[in-house]
Amino acid sequence: MRTFTTFAAAMAMTVFGSLAAQADKTPAPEGAAVYIIAPADGTTVSNPVNVKFGLTGMGVAPAGVEKEKTGHHHLLVNVPDSEIDFDNPLPAYQEGSEAVIHFGGGQTETTVELPAGTHELRLLVADHNHIPHDPPVISDVITVTVK
Repeated sequence: MRTFTTFAAAMAMTVFGSLAAQADKTPAPEGAAVYIIAPADGTTVSNPVNVKFGLTGMGVAPAGVEKEKTGHHHLLVNVPDSEIDFDNPLPAYQEGSEAVIHFGGGQTETTVELPAGTHELRLLVADHNHIPHDPPVISDVITVTVK
């Protein structure tokens, strides 16, 4: 009985915590859009790869700074749609060439070293707590080939 009670309590906390996180999501300004300025989709590039971020309809503020209609960039490298959690803070992980790279300082461009081959890049804007906005402000995927 104690195991079931502990399990039930843990499940309730998970469900209520998830609902609370969803209720606290920062609304995205209407018409907000993020995009990759460079490199262009389909381009063949050399390391280091310079990635420039574009954003319209909202501003950029560093992580931890709660300011209306702002957020900060996250570069997703080879992250499949199924691994993007739009309801919780974005993880910072490195696994092979897959990564979520945080730009909590409000950066709008970066250089990255990528292994030779084809890579998918996209941007996702998140609020002061690294939680994607509602609705998500996410770019189209671009594909680059590193020689």
